[in-house]
Amino acid sequence: MKGRHEIVVRNARIQYRFFIERNITILCGDSATGKTTLIDMILQHQISGDQSGVEVRSDKPCVVLQVMNWQMILPTIHDSIVFIDEGGRDEKNQRFVCPEAFADAVQHSDCYYVIATRANLFNLPYSIQEIYGIRNVSGNRYQETKRLYSAFYPIYSSPPELSPQTNIVIVEDNNAGFDFFARQNIRSLAAGKSNIAKLLCEESYNAALAISDGPAFGTEVSIALALQKARSFMLYLPESFEWLVLKADLLHDKMIREILEDPSAHVVSKDIFSWDRFFTALQTERSRDTWLRYSKRSLNPNYTQPSVMERIGKILPAALQAMPNHTIEE
Repeated sequence: MKGRHEIVVRNARIQYRFFIERNITILCGDSATGKTTLIDMILQHQISGDQSGVEVRSDKPCVVLQVMNWQMILPTIHDSIVFIDEGGRDEKNQRFVCPEAFADAVQHSDCYYVIATRANLFNLPYSIQEIYGIRNVSGNRYQETKRLYSAFYPIYSSPPELSPQTNIVIVEDNNAGFDFFARQNIRSLAAGKSNIAKLLCEESYNAALAISDGPAFGTEVSIALALQKARSFMLYLPESFEWLVLKADLLHDKMIREILEDPSAHVVSKDIFSWDRFFTALQTERSRDTWLRYSKRSLNPNYTQPSVMERIGKILPAALQAMPNHTIEE
């Protein structure tokens, strides 16, 4: 599956309207916000159709996957939007999305998944851009009752506002991305995704800026944000370093510009599990026969030319460019 899809689920009392565009969407937030109600309504329609009193409007089939026999049922579902309530009313339905077997099944599926959970699903690399809550947005008189309208809203979407005290960049990317920041003479530390939260706990890295690929940081971001209550640091979570390079339009490539306008129309979920992999493949392929030939493993020296670094730098938070030069840490 690929593309952006609108879904409307409603009955006489409540309506949900939202869009999804990646293979994994996470619904989180406090209890009684409507997550289970939404998935229950879809299940009612799945079982009883129009007789359920629920209308489901979508250009793709919407189905609810439950814990019972999921290993047998999931391979039979294709080109659909699959809803899972991991913390639903049925306790037996909880925690089945965590095992590696489920993550492997999702990775090789041609479906999109909407998972309601308050847990971190470490086996599924989901994007910070696709973590949502549900809120009520308006009301309307309908047959002498008030129909409640609900919509998704992003949980994590704020860009960083760097403090003047910011003195080090902690980079998740150990390869070309780290090389780029290090060669700017910004004090930089290569961490790896799973080590970012650990490093941010250390006193010596107070007032840091942590940079990681947004499409794979969803499992870590809640931990990192919890640390912010006690620590002073900022998070910058772009799609990937390759996305920054593509956005800089170094190749003056019309095809790249068109893809970046709507990546979801080009990312096939069964082939690309996470968008950061898509952007890496795109930059590698489109630059193959150019002076900016790209390799994720090590940065092509041409990317360190002042004019190139300046164009990429314009995509970064402005305050990052004002950071003082420091030594580089390995």
